[in-house]
Amino acid sequence: MKVKIHREGTNILVILLFMLVVINTPMWMFVRPMAVPIVFSSVSLVMYLLVLNFFRSPRRHFTGNRDHVVVSSVDGRVVALEETYESEVLHRRVIQLSVFMSVFNVHANWFPVDGEVISVRHHSGRFMSAYLPKSSTENERSTVVIRARSGQEILVRQIAGAVARRIVTYAEPGETANIEDHMGFIKFGSRVDIYLPLDTEIFVKLGDKTVGGITEVARLK
Repeated sequence: MKVKIHREGTNILVILLFMLVVINTPMWMFVRPMAVPIVFSSVSLVMYLLVLNFFRSPRRHFTGNRDHVVVSSVDGRVVALEETYESEVLHRRVIQLSVFMSVFNVHANWFPVDGEVISVRHHSGRFMSAYLPKSSTENERSTVVIRARSGQEILVRQIAGAVARRIVTYAEPGETANIEDHMGFIKFGSRVDIYLPLDTEIFVKLGDKTVGGITEVARLK
C-alpha cells in the first residue's frame, strides 16, 4: 500500500509551510530567551504534520472477491446503520450505512462498488456536525448514484461537517466506478453515507472501524 500526498492538499501544504517559515524565522532571530522560539517552532511542526497526515492519499488494492461486494468509501467509524426512506433521489426504503471521519483519518473517498456512475448531484445546505443524523439531509452534500454490475442502484452521499467546508466529487455520469479509485475528497472531518437495497447482507455493526477501499461492509444479493 503506497502513500502519497493528495492533490487536494498540495497547495495548502505549500502555503502553510511558507507561512510557518515566515513566522518562525523572526522568532529565532529576535526573540529571547531561546525557549520561546523553540516552543513556537515545535508547535508549528506538530500543526504542519497534522495537516500533512490529513492529506495522505494511500493507493489501495482490494484483494477479496469483487462479485457483488460493497466496500467502505472512507476510513472512519460506523455511526449509523438502519433502515430508512431515501427521499431526495431513490424515493424508496433502503439500508443507510454511515461512516464518520475524524480529522485524523484519510479523507479520500473511494467508490463502494464496481459499476457505472449514472447520476451526480450537489445539494446546498448547512454545516452542522457530521456526526448528527440530520446532517444527511440538512448539510451541504454531494450525491452519487452508481449502478452496480449486478444491476442495483447504490447511492453514496458525501456530507460536509461543522469544520469541513469543501466537498470535492470526481465522479461524473457515464464513467466507470472502480472500488480501487477515488470518488472524491472531503476536507477536514465529515462523513459518507451509503444507501443499499433492503436485501443486502451487512457485515459491519455500529462502532466498527473501516478502511476505505478495503473493508467489506456488505454484499449485494
